[in-house]
This record gives sequence, structure tokens and C-alpha cells, in this order.
Amino acid sequence: MITSVPIGPTPASSGGPSTVLFDLDGTLIDTAPDFIRCLNELRVQHGLAPLPAATIRRSVSNGARAMVRVGFGLEPEHPDYLDKHTAFLDLYEEGVAIETRLFDGMDAILSNLESRGIPWGIVTNKPVRFAKPLVAALGLADRCAVVICPDHVTHRKPHPEALHLACERIGAAPDKGIYVGDHERDIEAGRNAGMKTIAVRYGYIEEPHTVDLWQADLIADTVHDLAKLLQ
Repeated sequence: MITSVPIGPTPASSGGPSTVLFDLDGTLIDTAPDFIRCLNELRVQHGLAPLPAATIRRSVSNGARAMVRVGFGLEPEHPDYLDKHTAFLDLYEEGVAIETRLFDGMDAILSNLESRGIPWGIVTNKPVRFAKPLVAALGLADRCAVVICPDHVTHRKPHPEALHLACERIGAAPDKGIYVGDHERDIEAGRNAGMKTIAVRYGYIEEPHTVDLWQADLIADTVHDLAKLLQ
């Protein structure tokens, strides 16, 4: 199902976007299997039973902090938090792309953009330490026009700095570009950057019904819906 919010023209009405930028985890690629594997491995090391995959999956877009919260009930101020956080990231770095894949149908979307001469890129809150080897392992490094991580900017999303930098490096006008994401901060960042936004409900969303409140220009429930929007 595709849902539109009448707050401006859709990309199709302007003759095609200048660029399409994607969030990484939960939007472009399915990283949840490796997050689930690493967190449950860490729990087992500490004598705890593995958690159901669905319990972990919905928090993946919130990163390692959320994983430590879900897996061990710890917040950053807890004295044991840092050890768990570091151990989780070390495990993840060792196997960043063992089970991670593009979402089904996403390769066709990227190929379609490439065939139309529309540059696409990645703007993520995932640090370079993980994002660069992951993008390379999936064969995307030579295909995407840009990868922007928190290491490249002063302010993380929802600040628009990363999106503006991506557009600058591509040579694309932000107001003619599209940003696709599965988190409210993605949509806020896109709006702040003056871009059109597409929220994807198939991502790692704790409360999928809240997507309708994010003020995205368009909402795609599935990758198939996203493909139709980007046509």
C-alpha cells in the first residue's frame, strides 16, 4: 500500500529526481540478522537465553545503544553498559556482513535508477567503521555515488548537514532530490534539507502505525511500493 500526504508535488511531477539518497539499516539493506546474531551470541556468553528475533529486530535502526538496552536492560549511565556496548560492537565488526543483504527487490530499484542516470547514495548514522566494509561486502561501493556517515559531519540526523553534504558531493540540488528512510529522524532530516521524503514501513519500526505521523511526502509499505514511487 502506498500512502501520500498532500504537502507538495511528488517526484514524478518534476520530471525525475536529481538524486535518491537512502538510509542504510532497515531501508536499503536488511542488517537485522547480523544484529540479532551478535546480540544473542553476547547474551549466551553471559549465561542468558537468546531473545526472539522479532524482539531485537524492531530496535535495530536505533543502533548499538538500543541493542544493549534490549539485550541487557542497561542504559548508558549504568556501570556495566560500556563493557556490553563495546563487546557488541566488536562482535558486529567481526561479522558485519555475514547474513546482511539488500532487501528483496532493492537491487532492481538501484539498477533502474542507474539505467535512468539518476545518482543514488547512502546517508546513515552508522559509523564508517561498519558502513564502509558493509557497503563493500555487498558490492555497492562502486555503484553508489556517495556514502555519508557521522564521521563526515558535525551533526547527525535529523540535522540536514549529512544530506546537504551528500547532495554537494553528487552535484545534485537538494530541493529536487529524495531521501528514503525508516525512522522519524530520517524524514525530519529530509524535510530540514528541503528534500522530498519517502518513509518505508517495512523497516525496523517499533510502532509501524506512527509512520503516518512523520509528515513524509510519501509512505511505502513494501519494497514493491517503493519501486513504484521511484519510477
